[in-house]
Amino acid sequence: WVMAIGNPYGLEGTVTVGIISGKDRNHWSGNHFESLIQTDASINPGNSGGPLINLDGNIIGINTGVAAFGSGVGFSIPIETALKIANQLVQDGKIARGWLGVGIQNLTPEIASSLNFNNTKGVLVNSVKLDESNQKGGFKRGDIIIQFDGKPISSSKYLQKLVANTEIGRVVSLKVFRDGKEKMLEIRVGKLVS
Repeated sequence: WVMAIGNPYGLEGTVTVGIISGKDRNHWSGNHFESLIQTDASINPGNSGGPLINLDGNIIGINTGVAAFGSGVGFSIPIETALKIANQLVQDGKIARGWLGVGIQNLTPEIASSLNFNNTKGVLVNSVKLDESNQKGGFKRGDIIIQFDGKPISSSKYLQKLVANTEIGRVVSLKVFRDGKEKMLEIRVGKLVS
């Protein structure tokens, strides 16, 4: 159970209650990086920026909005993410996330088959932006990323989240499928500034 506190429609100090109805939502409103908390506690206009509180009185999220596609579906930014972003904004005046310097897409059965890859667990590298990422000789277009820093990759959203939360400048190991075999790459994580 959770409570959302805010000032919906100018009614200050309003509290609504509900449950956490989902976690790790990252497809709402074009969001690619943050794994949002989904709740059915009413998040009306004016609740954005207010806290989402659990039964122990701990702030677990910052209310951010309601989905236009479904009545009663609201979202909150997890407090750990909000604090990390707030600290970056205070220190640097901008948000910097990790970046690999490549364009990616989910792997379909058709694409996997055309690359002689026997499943769809991985992410296809569809473009390499060497000048922007400072990567020299790492990725090649057509690589299938199957592991990032020891973690199996199941979707482009999951990989984006992992990379975005990786320390900029850190060298990570990636396993890719290239030319019919697996290959290990060592890639320095670049900076994506927003």
